[in-house]
Amino acid sequence: MRNKYIENFEKAQTQEKNIPDFRAGDTVRLEVTIKEGDKSRVQSYEGVCIAKRGQGTGQTITVRKIGANSVGIERIFPIYSDSINEIKIIRRGRVRRAKLFYLRDLAGKKARIKELRRK
Repeated sequence: MRNKYIENFEKAQTQEKNIPDFRAGDTVRLEVTIKEGDKSRVQSYEGVCIAKRGQGTGQTITVRKIGANSVGIERIFPIYSDSINEIKIIRRGRVRRAKLFYLRDLAGKKARIKELRRK
């Protein structure tokens, strides 16, 4: 049971941003604005979405990528943050779970996710 004023405010906030429909298992590329001092730049972060949680403007996603020396890197992004410019879906993954935390224990070919085939 949420307050109707909060719901109306969140609806106005979420209509401004164009968020594609994706879920856990999809490979996404996020364009993130990074501010360093008085300068700012756009950096892309590409990885597998392993979790989606929350609702409204508090919705977040956890994205996991494999960095240098095969080290897994996870970042949590608020979807409706001003620092996220764009979200692109690179691949659709075929998974049977909503949270893919088991990928943390896998390495190499075992950590691959099959691509979803559309009919």
